This record gives sequence, C-alpha cells and structure tokens, in this order.
Amino acid sequence: MAMRIRLTRMGSKKKPFYRIVALDSETRRDGRALDFLGYYNPMKEPNEIKIDTDKVREWMAKGAKPTDTVRSLLNKVGFYQPTP
Repeated sequence: MAMRIRLTRMGSKKKPFYRIVALDSETRRDGRALDFLGYYNPMKEPNEIKIDTDKVREWMAKGAKPTDTVRSLLNKVGFYQPTP
C-alpha cells in the first residue's frame, strides 16, 4: 500500500481551500484521509500555509511520499527533506 501526502480540496465554488492530508495513493482526491497535516489557503494575500512538520516527518518515516505540489509547499515553509 503506497502512502501519499497530498492536497484535498475544500471550500466553495471559486473559493478553494486545501487541506494537506496523508492517505493511500489509490484513494480519490476528496476521499477519507488517514491524518490531517495542515492547510493551504491560496485566496489570501500572501498565501496562507500552515503545516505540522512533526506529523509530516512521522508519515514520511512510515514511507509516505509527498506530491510535487505538497513538496513545493513544504519548501516554502522551510521543511528540510533529505535526498534519497
């Protein structure tokens, strides 16, 4: 079972709000998440990003891999990712 750290869309029409979640890679985009790791609000200026880095480290230790978008958000927050 491959684990992913990715975004799930929340909010209303034309006002997106995203949660950063950990889930199985085969789960649909808005499927039930295993854990909530933070959120990303692109509608505020500057963009609002809040991530619990301790939880992210836990999930990555369990084998979860972030998507490209989540990886860029982690870099913006200053999260260090070791290179494999």
